[in-house]
Amino acid sequence: MRGANFLFFLVLLIGAAVFWGVSLYNRLVKKRNHVEDGWSGIDVQLKRRYDLIPNIVNVVKQYAQHEQSTLEQVINLRNAARGGNQPGAATPGQKSLDEQKLSQALAGLMVQVEAYPDLKANTNFIELQQQLQKIEEEIQYARRYYNGAVREYNTAVQSFPSNLIANRYDFREAEFFELENPKHAENPEIKF
Repeated sequence: MRGANFLFFLVLLIGAAVFWGVSLYNRLVKKRNHVEDGWSGIDVQLKRRYDLIPNIVNVVKQYAQHEQSTLEQVINLRNAARGGNQPGAATPGQKSLDEQKLSQALAGLMVQVEAYPDLKANTNFIELQQQLQKIEEEIQYARRYYNGAVREYNTAVQSFPSNLIANRYDFREAEFFELENPKHAENPEIKF
């Protein structure tokens, strides 16, 4: 009887350990999926911004012929940032650098627009500015969600005992989508 109790206890202990390991693994998978979902949200908003930029540039071109170099710079930076949008093409860190450059160029373009009162009054341009402002806000919301998901996932990957499962099954820390200069974290100023 004593041996049967010991065997039952051993089987119960092994079953609890397996259940514990499976639940930790599933928790890590769930958190990794949240990170991927968060990145997808950022990606969608960035694509919306990439699609809007040519429209803004075309409207500005009609009014500001001698701002051609600025317009070309904005388009070139947009294309460079968009090019890194292919699956696996850029890490969040690399992507954030491209986005910082693009945001700076857009902010510079909006500053130059101030010199064109007819352009500032153009209803198409005003509507495009409003759309851009909304997209910029959505990018910030998506970035916050993604970075929160990354923080939770990385904590699980680094913490004991889930780090044992993470190391065994190749769960790697995710990279935050950060803007290095806090000034760049602000939305570009768009005046109406």
